Amino acid sequence: MVKIRLVMGVIWLFVFQGCSATSEPKQLGNIEQYFYDEHFEFIHDLPAAENLLFLPDTARKEIKNQFRRDTALSSNRILAHEWLASYIDAENGGFEYRDNTTRTAGETYSDRAGNCMSLVLLTAAIADEIGVDVEFQDIEVPPVWDKQGNFYLINGHVNLKLLPRTTTDTVFVSRRAIQVDFLPERAVRAYSKIKVDKQTVLAMYYNNVAAESLVIGEYDRAYGLLKLGIAQKPDYVPALNTLAVLYRYKGLDQQAEILYKLALDVSANNMNALYNYAILLGSQGRLEEWAEIHKVLELDRIGNPYYYYDMAQQAYFDREYQDALLWYKRAVDKADYRHEFYFGLSRAYWATGDERRAKKNMQKALSLTRDENSKIRYQAKLHAMKSH
Repeated sequence: MVKIRLVMGVIWLFVFQGCSATSEPKQLGNIEQYFYDEHFEFIHDLPAAENLLFLPDTARKEIKNQFRRDTALSSNRILAHEWLASYIDAENGGFEYRDNTTRTAGETYSDRAGNCMSLVLLTAAIADEIGVDVEFQDIEVPPVWDKQGNFYLINGHVNLKLLPRTTTDTVFVSRRAIQVDFLPERAVRAYSKIKVDKQTVLAMYYNNVAAESLVIGEYDRAYGLLKLGIAQKPDYVPALNTLAVLYRYKGLDQQAEILYKLALDVSANNMNALYNYAILLGSQGRLEEWAEIHKVLELDRIGNPYYYYDMAQQAYFDREYQDALLWYKRAVDKADYRHEFYFGLSRAYWATGDERRAKKNMQKALSLTRDENSKIRYQAKLHAMKSH
């Protein structure tokens, strides 16, 4: 029962580009035929592509003045790309990394903070202002899993290189590129890097903000954002997949199936689209077709930490606490950065009478969470445990 519910239930999987993945290049003709405007309200205040990297005049003036001051006061000649790498450095306080809402370059500059995608856009915008070239890179890191409401979200990663811009009257002794990464622990050299163009990065942005809107039920806004993203890069599979998920939420199963097939035509081994398509087939009782896809998905499923987490939750609520501990531990083995896994371990240990391990795992959950509500909840639980 649990396995079937997990594969065929109400939880849809789709990629959220905290920063992230690319599709195989393929030309798609007449992408407009896959849009169904009659089912959605038009949203007026969506960010236009040309505004994603836009900086207001005050910001541009501040940046250029800071650049002139810093380079003039330096005893050694500082190249523009070297200055920018130092200026934008999130790790040392230039701008704060916050893994939550995706912002435009202008919004990120104003807030002095943003997630990975937001900071990449801001860096590119500043680079353009001071004459620095950029190269965007998709980093093929292992996926980082998250869960919000009825959605599994997979965070990939993107960073960028800064290069001095060559001009006719300037000769550089060295054109050494500087890699800028806002999650340095994931910018390991052993990971493969794929150079991506600006259109792909803009499509990533729109998929991010569309996912954020979808999670909170703003379907019309999500639809408008996805249209803008797909206009930038029609073969961008994560956006096609997210749009198909949105169609399912609107009850447009036939339209969703067309999009899943389109996404799989572009990238046949895209597990996110394949998984979602399998859910649709299962919900319609098309079990023979579902079984064929399920064979492929079974091999991929074992890498999903939430598979083990859902099994642990089921065991816990069935009061099978030893089984719950086993499943929670497996979830932690797959994703030791998820606070809710340690919270689950804590509850299960408490239920078995192991108070020491229960407190230890509650402390770990508290240290990992960035959500204020979870933090308050874990603090209260930990206080109650210590007072027991």
